[in-house]
Amino acid sequence: MNSRSVVSIRIAKYGYIVMSVLFCIAGILMLLKPDLSVNAIGLFAGLSMIGFGAIKLIGYFSKDLFRLAFQYDLQFGALLVILGVITLFNPGDIMSFVCVTGGICIIAGCLFKVGISLEAKTFGIDEWWITTVLAAFAGTVGLRPSEVMKTMVIILGIAMLADGLLNICVALSMVKIIKNQKPELAE
Repeated sequence: MNSRSVVSIRIAKYGYIVMSVLFCIAGILMLLKPDLSVNAIGLFAGLSMIGFGAIKLIGYFSKDLFRLAFQYDLQFGALLVILGVITLFNPGDIMSFVCVTGGICIIAGCLFKVGISLEAKTFGIDEWWITTVLAAFAGTVGLRPSEVMKTMVIILGIAMLADGLLNICVALSMVKIIKNQKPELAE
């Protein structure tokens, strides 16, 4: 039996890591410079939602070995692309929209990741608890929107940093690439 290509799994895993590192950098930047231009934040948010949504869609269709990290990414990837497009059309007036939708996306992603980490425990992945702790932290921060713009930027920065770290943890611990992985007999 022939081996299946792992190119899409690699694109998804490393794309997930790259986007997560960008989220961490953006989160740190927002913490250090909370008075950033609303247009710049809106533009970055829109582009990053579209990019990360595309990576999630690739991940969903990649059929990684355990099927843990990307199992909910069809719906979540499509949602991110749609929210990213909406954000790009209104980058200047979008800060409250970005904070609310960003918080919702972070909370939803964290809830999915808690479920994924519990499933990872049954697979014998020792790092499952790290994902659970990071998901709880990122989700808690995502619950705290504020009416003050500077505070919103700081909270969004913390949430993006926490979510970026969570996504890196998931990609590194739960996406396994096996070079001679066999194609599935039935989909």
